[in-house]
Amino acid sequence: MCGRFSQSSTAASIANAFGVNTDDFPPPRYNVAPSQPVMAVFQLPNSLQRQLHMFQWGLLPAWVKDPSKFSKPINARSETVAEKPSFRAALRYHRCLIPAKGFYEWQRVNGGKTKKQPYFFSLQAGHPLAFAGLFEQWESPLGEFIETCTILTTSANDLVAPIHDRMPVILAPQDYAMWLDAGTSRTDGLLSLLKPYPAEAMQLYPVSTLVNSPSNDKVECQQQIDLELT
Repeated sequence: MCGRFSQSSTAASIANAFGVNTDDFPPPRYNVAPSQPVMAVFQLPNSLQRQLHMFQWGLLPAWVKDPSKFSKPINARSETVAEKPSFRAALRYHRCLIPAKGFYEWQRVNGGKTKKQPYFFSLQAGHPLAFAGLFEQWESPLGEFIETCTILTTSANDLVAPIHDRMPVILAPQDYAMWLDAGTSRTDGLLSLLKPYPAEAMQLYPVSTLVNSPSNDKVECQQQIDLELT
């Protein structure tokens, strides 16, 4: 699962990592939560140019009749994404990269049922990472557009597994082009990319429970803490 993450990388690092124009770069986000705006990178058909765009986090497929009665999934399991009606068209035609500084997961403390300790996962080098994402554009009969996205998940690697059994799919930079290529609609090659990221290339550390509340969106959510002092 991926239910909270950070988009706090600098414009320069995003431009360098993803080859996009960052003239209208959004302010840093340290605690992105479901239903909120998410920065993503996508590529138009018949174009090699990548674009930054904002999507609402929680996928709304184009075929939905009444958005108010549809539960917008924030995650899509990679094992079944090609089969599920909510995701299979987006997998073929509407793929994106969702840049992140890292993501959060919670671990139960001393077997407790209520108290959980949040941890922040990122790359060892501190560079921006890219979640494999899907996007959709829904249009109402009156011409209203709602643009949404979801993050693919996979089984946890050895670093994440002690905290949670699932993790977001993190794509390697050499796979960005294939994932974004709007001319690629065969899913067999795409599915081979949806695997756990190497644990040795990642790091984790404990963070404040400030991140528990989506209303807290500040750098302190992402900063390492000393567990002995909490």
